[in-house]
Amino acid sequence: MSGFPLRVLVLEDHSFQRLLAVSMLRQLGCSEVFEAADGAQALALLQEVGPVDIALCDLRMEGMDGLEFLQRVGDTRQVGSVILCSSLSADVRRSVRQIISLLGLEFLGDVGKPLCMEALQALLKKRLHAPATRCSPPPVPEVVQENEIRRALQAGQLQPYYQPKFDLGTGQVRGVEVLARWEHPSKGVLSPAAFMPLLERCGLLNELLFEQMEQALNLQRQVQSQGHALNMAFNLQAAQLANDELAPRIKALLTRHAAFGAGLTFELTESGLLQAPQTSIKNLVRLRMMGCCLAIDDFGAGFSSLQRLCVLPFTEIKLDAEFVRALRHEPRCQAAIASTLALGRALDMSVVIEGIETEEQRQQLLRLGCITGQGYLCARPMSGGQLLHWLGQQRICA
Repeated sequence: MSGFPLRVLVLEDHSFQRLLAVSMLRQLGCSEVFEAADGAQALALLQEVGPVDIALCDLRMEGMDGLEFLQRVGDTRQVGSVILCSSLSADVRRSVRQIISLLGLEFLGDVGKPLCMEALQALLKKRLHAPATRCSPPPVPEVVQENEIRRALQAGQLQPYYQPKFDLGTGQVRGVEVLARWEHPSKGVLSPAAFMPLLERCGLLNELLFEQMEQALNLQRQVQSQGHALNMAFNLQAAQLANDELAPRIKALLTRHAAFGAGLTFELTESGLLQAPQTSIKNLVRLRMMGCCLAIDDFGAGFSSLQRLCVLPFTEIKLDAEFVRALRHEPRCQAAIASTLALGRALDMSVVIEGIETEEQRQQLLRLGCITGQGYLCARPMSGGQLLHWLGQQRICA
């Protein structure tokens, strides 16, 4: 059996289980295998032998438990990747996986108990062929100055990009979400993370929104001339919604373009609506009176979803992409998606599932009764010209 040039630490308090894990790793040809009976021993061992590539980690044990150990190594960067090996219930292990991710550690997999050599070997191969990148800190967006972002707005460098929403059964495009991208003259295309926080701090969100809407409504008219009816969805922040001038400006824009409100959707994250002031609610009602659709975005990622759905006049639920990512191996996520679809039907609201990237996910969602989705399986965000060409080619993702 070919070996793995990997240093592995086994953290397991049960002596037989620890012996079994060490034996399997050595049989699989790991270059160095270390063992510890609790977290404190493991930390002391790492001080002696240095960092390891993988920690094969139990969770519940006497002394320092596996969770505390992971917290410590998340700070010291002495472990590259983590494999969970625990008999705790699936829901507890799922929560620990979230913690591992938040700690900046790479999660390789969950082998459960009893330990299986084939499963362990597959994860070692995964680590070997896709080395962890977590040891390098994530890139920090470059600091952008206010005068630079203002010049970019004036020069038209902040451009709308369009990501389709599609019918999961037929592949037909049902609409697009309008996203901001900075076409920087020297740095290339920058994502919103590089500039949106500054735009919000400088009070420039509305300037960006209305510039996007001008271009998107012109594009919508071009798309209509090609025989496509395309709803345009724009993201709104809570601060914008609290502005008395928002709805009147949108109404004036629609009038100037001879466009209908029914062709627009405004997406709002539920986290921004925890305490919607009176002005915000009035703006939502006025947008609905104009015929616009309202979507609650990243549904399931906040804390007041059901209350917001009952109080505010939403017409669409956008389910957070995290549910789709866990769809294959998390029965609870399947149940959450099915329940959201049922809730949408009961409230007469459409449901859009975000983050669909594979054909397997599409098929699973169809079986659950989902109709509309969004994600890289259909298309990535694209410029207006690219969208026109894409639609002209009648590109179908089903």
